[in-house]
Amino acid sequence: MVLADLFNPALFKVSAVNTAVREVILIGGGALFVSLIAQIAIRLPWTTVPITGQTFGVLVVGGALGAWRGATSLTVYMLLGLLGASVYAPSNTGITGSWGMHFIFPWVGTSDPIWDISSGGYIVGFIFAAFMTGWFAQKAWDRGPWGILSMLAGNAIVYIPGLLWLYYLISSSWINPAAQKPLADLISGSGDWDKTLKGGLYPFIIGDLMKLYLAALALPAAWKLVSWINNKKGQTP
Repeated sequence: MVLADLFNPALFKVSAVNTAVREVILIGGGALFVSLIAQIAIRLPWTTVPITGQTFGVLVVGGALGAWRGATSLTVYMLLGLLGASVYAPSNTGITGSWGMHFIFPWVGTSDPIWDISSGGYIVGFIFAAFMTGWFAQKAWDRGPWGILSMLAGNAIVYIPGLLWLYYLISSSWINPAAQKPLADLISGSGDWDKTLKGGLYPFIIGDLMKLYLAALALPAAWKLVSWINNKKGQTP
């Protein structure tokens, strides 16, 4: 059982149709939550990959929905962007100045396809991260001290496709559409892998540790809240 399994509004009578509607609400809600929190973004002057709240959202969605729901939710998130919805994090053109910060509104999300943005690999990694975090949640790791390890594993897996895609763009002299310059010219470093790590890994380590710690706190807190609510109703989760 994961948190999403407790979502059963009284107006939903048990039926195949209502069960399907419930799943759509959960999966769609997860995708919308990540879309919203992606609008919390900080632009760094030495890389085209912004710091965002997405990782936190992905870990929470995976832990709350479970493996397959979580992965499906993040797949929906990716597909929304591919269909033209501005759900990805703001691009550098959406945040002005060498340093910049954007907090949700006005909405300046990116709708470019994942193969046209330097952070596209991370978006693919979100799907695997949500699945892994959800799998651990199904083993009840989200309710105690082991939760932080599941969050760490989920966070780490984001970087595999993220860094590989960034390396490919740098090494292939891909032209950044916003700057009209090769990506390799926009990220500092002495070589392709050095640029990849400086542009896609090192600046995010501290922030990601903070986000996964918050996610590891949020899920047990949500379980306690649900237990308290159910106890008030005379129910057991």
